[in-house]
Amino acid sequence: MTSLQGKVALVTGASRGLGEGVARALAKAGAGVMLVSRSGEASAAVAREIAGAGGRAEAMGCDVADYAGVERAVSAARQRFGRLDILVNNAGVIEPIAELVSSDPAAWADSIRINLIGAYNAVRAVLPGMVEAGGGTIVNVSSGAAYRPLEGWSAYCSGKAGLAMMTRAIVLETPDRGLRVFGFSPGTIDTDMQVKIRASGVNMISQIPRENLTPVEHAVRGLVYLCDGAAADDLIGQDVALRDEAFRKRIGL
Repeated sequence: MTSLQGKVALVTGASRGLGEGVARALAKAGAGVMLVSRSGEASAAVAREIAGAGGRAEAMGCDVADYAGVERAVSAARQRFGRLDILVNNAGVIEPIAELVSSDPAAWADSIRINLIGAYNAVRAVLPGMVEAGGGTIVNVSSGAAYRPLEGWSAYCSGKAGLAMMTRAIVLETPDRGLRVFGFSPGTIDTDMQVKIRASGVNMISQIPRENLTPVEHAVRGLVYLCDGAAADDLIGQDVALRDEAFRKRIGL
């Protein structure tokens, strides 16, 4: 198990799925964790379970599309734990699933506000403190959809493509600042998002049987590996894909 004793992480979209799994794993590895999600009650329940198991965790309701709310969450994490070392930018939505010709403009814009602007808000809120502290880790949860367009997913693909470019921009703009910045593409993992995708019947991803989806635990293992302070340093600046066989071997899959 990766040792993150004494470190502090903020995880967005932490009330369920990959975000919940990562928050639990980071706490088990010794990190203090601030769980952030639109459903403050759900993330608070997860935080209580983590604390009940001996971990350090707090939760806060926050819409990542609201920069002021994200700033408050970052400030609360630093006040509660005294520092902030890791950002896991996980919050995201798949909706709207629709062809452009029939898509709802408001829903399309909301997708970009959450998947791209929300991720920017979190980076913008944590970055000055990390630069001042001389280091930190940022993992932006990416997707193969950032590089491969899929019918019905124009909003999601566009948001993730923008996030992939933002990851590269952070690396370009912060050389020699001690920052460890990664993209991480977990692939088709068995979460509630995949339930919505299968129900849509749109594009080839919706046709993947549930039994063929990747367990969430595999993606959690990969993401926590990137949060380690040394083991993944040769991957800094890359968009790491869980499906990559060399990476899977490194994390024991």
